[in-house]
Amino acid sequence: MSKRTQSKYKINRRLGVNLWGRPKSPINARDSRPGQHGQRRRKESDYGVQLMAKQKLKGYYGNITEKQFRRYYKEAVRRRGDTSENLIGILERRLDAVVYRMKLVPTVFAARQFVNHGHVRVNGKKVNIPSYLVKDGDVIEVREKSRDIPMVMEAVVSPERDLPDYMDVDLKKMKGTYVRQPMLADVPYPVQMEPNLVIEFYSR
Repeated sequence: MSKRTQSKYKINRRLGVNLWGRPKSPINARDSRPGQHGQRRRKESDYGVQLMAKQKLKGYYGNITEKQFRRYYKEAVRRRGDTSENLIGILERRLDAVVYRMKLVPTVFAARQFVNHGHVRVNGKKVNIPSYLVKDGDVIEVREKSRDIPMVMEAVVSPERDLPDYMDVDLKKMKGTYVRQPMLADVPYPVQMEPNLVIEFYSR
């Protein structure tokens, strides 16, 4: 269950962006920070800019804890190649993120709950851990008994989001293959993400 069931979109006003690109975002109607009178937007320090980038990326993926996110950063540093690209790749391998990208659910929060409740199979086996990291070639599908859930049926026909090309998805079968790890440019974020600033934040 989401920790921010009632106020999960408040982060949009705090960060000043429509984080998930949804029509129901409160920032679409009111471009001010939460509070009685809102807060004036002032020029941020370098630290403030880096913190904002971290909050934006971490917030996008739902209820990832600070401990988890820092662990992903350390793993990204440990791997070969560009650390910021590695971080994006790790986040996009989370099972709840994959289910969301496949358009099987309407939101990242719904994806976490959907996986938690055992509605998803990976390579034919039930996996109910949202943070489970899928591998290239893994087949992800909705359990047959769960395919008639109204939320799922509405999500697969929704024109709100496009399917990324690093997944091969058959929406009619509610099944797909994780083809490859994406680069930052491949991920269909509705807002600009700056993982390089996140890396700078943690390496201070």
